[in-house]
Amino acid sequence: MTFKNLCFSLLFLSYMNNSYSQIELPFSKIPKAPKEISSSTITARMIQGLGFRYYWATEDLTTKDLLYRPSEDAQSNYETLEHIYSLALMINNATNSTPNIRPLKEVPNNFESLRKETLNQLEIACTNFLAAGENDIESMNIIFKRKNDQSSFPIWNLINGPISDAIYHTGQIISFRRTSGNPVPKGVNVFLGVKN
Repeated sequence: MTFKNLCFSLLFLSYMNNSYSQIELPFSKIPKAPKEISSSTITARMIQGLGFRYYWATEDLTTKDLLYRPSEDAQSNYETLEHIYSLALMINNATNSTPNIRPLKEVPNNFESLRKETLNQLEIACTNFLAAGENDIESMNIIFKRKNDQSSFPIWNLINGPISDAIYHTGQIISFRRTSGNPVPKGVNVFLGVKN
């Protein structure tokens, strides 16, 4: 996305904000814990924790927040959100071993769509993990495809790779929005998974 397109999208954000606020997005709270502990429920719970943090990290971001970058060489918050989207897509793709085509060609082109699609990808991944049995989990792979090259990694890499990376970058958004004068809304309790 060019800087000109980014600025246009961010300015357009203020006009779209009211219509999007009517849409219920996933992860405003974390659902009740599952009754069983398994590889699928633990992975789903990690994704729910990520989704909850992301939801509140991105709630009511302003154009100033989205354009903020800590230094000239660093990514802006908006560019970081695009990266988190690619990680959410990778997490979801792993649930059915769909290849991740590199470089990524299509990214939602405005903040509200980017936020919505990131949360939706995480919700679908979470649903897929909760529906998966142990044999299903063992057959899942993270696959990368770049031109004629393809590589495959076991599902374990999902935890130390894209899930952890997305949590890390979500923390950056929280920190940077505080720096730009718009901290996360009060009452967000990541331990309980609710906003009081």
